[in-house]
Parts: sequence; C-alpha cells; structure tokens
Amino acid sequence: MSHRCRRGVTSGQGVLVGALFGVAAVDGAQNAVIECQTKGVFDITKEPALAITAGARLFWDNTNRRLTTTATGNFQVGLAALAALAADTTVRAVLLRVPASGT
Repeated sequence: MSHRCRRGVTSGQGVLVGALFGVAAVDGAQNAVIECQTKGVFDITKEPALAITAGARLFWDNTNRRLTTTATGNFQVGLAALAALAADTTVRAVLLRVPASGT
C-alpha cells in the first residue's frame, strides 16, 4: 500500500489510513508518499507500562501512534504474537483483522 504521510513517519512505525493499517517500510517526511506493509509480523511501539499477553487483541491508538489493548476509540489491527512485559517498548504483532466477537 502507498500512503501520503500527514506527518513524518519512521520505518517500522504504524500508519493508519482510513480503515487500513500498515507499517511504514521506509522513512517519510510530511506529505511524502511511502510504502506500507499491511500483512505480516512486526515489532511495533506499544503503550508504556502495559503488559500484553500472547494472543491479546491489539488496537492502534492513532493519537499517540502506538498499540494498546484498549478498544474504545482505537482501531483493531491484529493480535499479539508474543507476550510483552510492561517494561518492553514494543510488542510483536500479527497484522490481521479479527472478528469483534472473537469467533
């Protein structure tokens, strides 16, 4: 997916475009068009001091540009591939859309 950056982005950071989430493949300045990966497993910045269990649903907090387990006000992007400790700065995420009911 190509995306025009509304603000600068660093390779490996999450990017939300409408209802499509991806991970920047390259660095991009504001208004630059960059490539994003929309499928795969990535280490993505997570909410500080948040412990995440393997298999937990992950949501993108677009205001703070990080993953969280808080659904309200955020966009679901996938699942935690591995557990992350509260002290960790990233969580390994599998990008995929999963049903809201968990079925």
